[in-house]
Amino acid sequence: MPPFDVPEGDPFGPHNLPYGVFSRSGSDARTVGVRLGDHVLDAGAAARALASPYASLLSRPTLNPLLAAGRTTWSDVRRALTAWVTVPSHQEAIAPFLHPLSSVTLHLPFEVADYVDFYASENHARNVGRIFRPDSADSLTPNWKHLPIGYHGRSGTVVVSGTDVVRPSGQRKAPADPAPVFGPSVRLDIEAEVGFVVGVPSPMGAPVPLSSFRDHVFGLCLLNDWSARDVQAWEYVPLGPFLGKSFATSVSAWITPLDALEDARVRPPERTHPLLPYLDDSADDEDPYGYDLRISVAINGHVVSEPPFSTMYWTAAQQLAHMTVNGASLRTGDLYGSGTVSGPSEGERGSLLELTWNGRDPLELPDGKRAFLEDGDEVTLTAWAPGPHGTRVGLGEVRGRVVPGA
Repeated sequence: MPPFDVPEGDPFGPHNLPYGVFSRSGSDARTVGVRLGDHVLDAGAAARALASPYASLLSRPTLNPLLAAGRTTWSDVRRALTAWVTVPSHQEAIAPFLHPLSSVTLHLPFEVADYVDFYASENHARNVGRIFRPDSADSLTPNWKHLPIGYHGRSGTVVVSGTDVVRPSGQRKAPADPAPVFGPSVRLDIEAEVGFVVGVPSPMGAPVPLSSFRDHVFGLCLLNDWSARDVQAWEYVPLGPFLGKSFATSVSAWITPLDALEDARVRPPERTHPLLPYLDDSADDEDPYGYDLRISVAINGHVVSEPPFSTMYWTAAQQLAHMTVNGASLRTGDLYGSGTVSGPSEGERGSLLELTWNGRDPLELPDGKRAFLEDGDEVTLTAWAPGPHGTRVGLGEVRGRVVPGA
């Protein structure tokens, strides 16, 4: 079967075309690739063969130049790529540039500038509140429904799917312990999230309004915010996450452009509190900012949760508006995470903290019980979204295996 003939129903068909960066076996040269089924198209080589004006953008070792090119170019390039892989007359010209995924190495697809992580799921926030503040009248903090809570992370430890995650060490102190101790984390966790990739920058002092979200954000990917819960619990008062989060954040090798997700756009949940004008999206029924993404979380191949992204209280557009409302600038390659995605039911929780209720109720897996992750455990996030004409748009997986620290 020729690579052009992607099987019907393949979530990585011509309706999707996510972007990545790859190198071929025996070569260190990296270039932009576009996924088509179980193949990757060398987009730069194809563009040169077809004398495309976008050849220089697609022949780079990172996506950043394409990200910076802006929305009009993003749409133009996508139309060109769609034609290249669907119009029969192009098949002979570009067939030599389609490579089996099994024959290439995938790399971090863009150079990460800044990294911010949010806390946007009401279900997750309420679960965390009930676990750690069981006697509080409200499981949410007083500010939670007025602004998207977030923290600045460490861009230098964002890694591509398939990278091993070394178990971090740090200080920890249980409530009953007389003093803190130092050592490897014993409560290593995951957080199933969605990451948004900024393309077009903004100047300092110029907030980005909700309406400009799609002018700045190129696309999205799955993201695993690995978390050392014991380190985090001891360090986070009063300034928030630090070493408990900064050791690793895994992202997919494939960035799905927002243009591929038009059929997945949905209204977010009903607001229960009035919002300040810069966050108010109540008039945007015809241009919603939520996305219907169906995520699955597996440990050692066993699915433990299926969190629905459509339940997220705060949208990516609101997060971008809040992130810049004080005049903070955007840079090409900025990455911001949605925060843990959790639904209302037990089987839709996006972290082991919630799934095991802070270790009280371990998961029963085929290879034994798990309260938190053990060395050798491999976590895989996968997802799909509704696409045009009943298709599914696949998101590139995020996979990481826990290895012991030195």
